[in-house]
Amino acid sequence: MHIRDLLPRHRPTFSFEFFPPKSAAAAADLFETIRELEPLQPSFVSVTYGAGGGTRDLTHELVLRLKTETSLDPIPHLTCVCHSEKEIESILVDYANVGVDNILALGGDPPRDRVDYDRSADAFPHAADLVRFIRGFNEAGRHSGGRGFGIGVAGFPEGHPATPNRLLEMDYLKAKVDAGADYICTQLFFDNHDFLDFRDRCRLAGIEVPIIAGIMPVTTEKGMLRMAELAAGARYPARLLRAIQRCGGDAEAVARVGVHYATEQCARLLDEEVDGIHFYTLNQSRATREIYASLGLGPATAAAATGSRAGAAG
Repeated sequence: MHIRDLLPRHRPTFSFEFFPPKSAAAAADLFETIRELEPLQPSFVSVTYGAGGGTRDLTHELVLRLKTETSLDPIPHLTCVCHSEKEIESILVDYANVGVDNILALGGDPPRDRVDYDRSADAFPHAADLVRFIRGFNEAGRHSGGRGFGIGVAGFPEGHPATPNRLLEMDYLKAKVDAGADYICTQLFFDNHDFLDFRDRCRLAGIEVPIIAGIMPVTTEKGMLRMAELAAGARYPARLLRAIQRCGGDAEAVARVGVHYATEQCARLLDEEVDGIHFYTLNQSRATREIYASLGLGPATAAAATGSRAGAAG
């Protein structure tokens, strides 16, 4: 379903992110996770794309399998790095042919094994350029879906590490939206004040598209440390760190604390009438299922809440 149809119909949306497996065993584990999450009937699921297109084929295979073997609606990530216009066009044609309706357009990071990679040679220096190209693909009528691809872009409530000037950062985000983005999905964050302030600043900048909040429950201390390195220097509030320290290294206790904290985040975001919540699952189902249960969410309750809010707005 095109994102412009999906978002009003499902508001607030609930969605999950997966990354493509790199082995048969990992693929089996992932589809066990998907079997456990599919009954929750998320609005959509996204599929990540490796730096420099390193997992291009794996991403495409997972998207195709989700389309043909599940009821889930996949939104593949697509990045600028290391790609020519011809390559991006070929990927878009392939996705259009299998009925993919939406793309998440990202700038992307250079491949880790190419530390001296010169991005000036890329056909798409910035995500806004990729958004503009996809919009042109749509306008040329090359997607059989009528509207073409819906387009999402990334937002950074805690700030983009490559743009310390927060005013300039908002200009860059608006450029992506003005180029044709239909919605924003944020990087993970652990303090709702960061997200709510980011949302307010977007509105002040004239950015009116829906903004979906990215949530990643802490499930292990090791995973928390890794996310601090990978996720734009994710900021962990003292309240969360104290709770984890009290666990004394007990892995089960850490997981319980992480799920409880993320559940509180989600509940407060729903009270603030967030457009949607996107769970970074790390290809695991337990934390997301427990959050759903604690919030009283499920296919029926989520639909009822959406209908109730629509009726109140009317």
